Amino acid sequence: MIETLLADPENEGNALRHPLAELYEEYRSLLYQIDRITRISDRYQNVSREEKDALAGRYNKQLRQLEKIARISDRYQSMMRDLNEALKDASTKDALTGIGNRRMLMESLKAETARAERLERPLTIVLIDVDRFKSVNDLYGHEAGDKVLVRIANAIRSGVRDYDLCGRWGGEEFMVIMPEVPADEGAVVVERMREAIAGIDMVADDKSVQISASFGIAERRPGERISDTINRADAALFDAKRNGRNRYEIAA
Repeated sequence: MIETLLADPENEGNALRHPLAELYEEYRSLLYQIDRITRISDRYQNVSREEKDALAGRYNKQLRQLEKIARISDRYQSMMRDLNEALKDASTKDALTGIGNRRMLMESLKAETARAERLERPLTIVLIDVDRFKSVNDLYGHEAGDKVLVRIANAIRSGVRDYDLCGRWGGEEFMVIMPEVPADEGAVVVERMREAIAGIDMVADDKSVQISASFGIAERRPGERISDTINRADAALFDAKRNGRNRYEIAA
């Protein structure tokens, strides 16, 4: 296990690799010493009890040292596992909002699309875009804009079902992946999210900031590529913007 970790090129730049390598080298040295002591013990079975006791004492001392090194190695391995989990989270979560990022969404879309195709089950995608977000940044600054994105992400996360997936698609755009749901049923959840976003009470520079979002809903067609489903959701989102914003449209 330790040799695999040390040989893995992905761990070359890890701050823990060098101390772990030193500990492992000491561990191997101690094993060699123990093996040597064992061979000496076999050759001198007729030595006096005092010498045997002394040898056993040294052996036990080195054994305790070996056990200590093994415990340290276990702790480092645990730290490595925790670090790998942290790196995985960082690679799949949006740093600002804490929900999934585009990479997580694409990986989930591939998996859910394959599942929907295999089981012949519905799959609905929702694209969400914050209305007039540029004006929020222009009037109140980017810090206020970031707060708006966080509040909207929280509203989306609270509004989806337990088995839906949501994430930040990019900029002020979000996505929700809804397995096992046709578009008309997904629209019920979307309307709940729309109302929650429109009801956000936010103040910047002592002024109330009006927040709303538009939604494009597309149900995957049998055999349809992921990109085509996304494009249809994007077209429905454009229709929602064109038809007045703060609403949803379902792709044909």
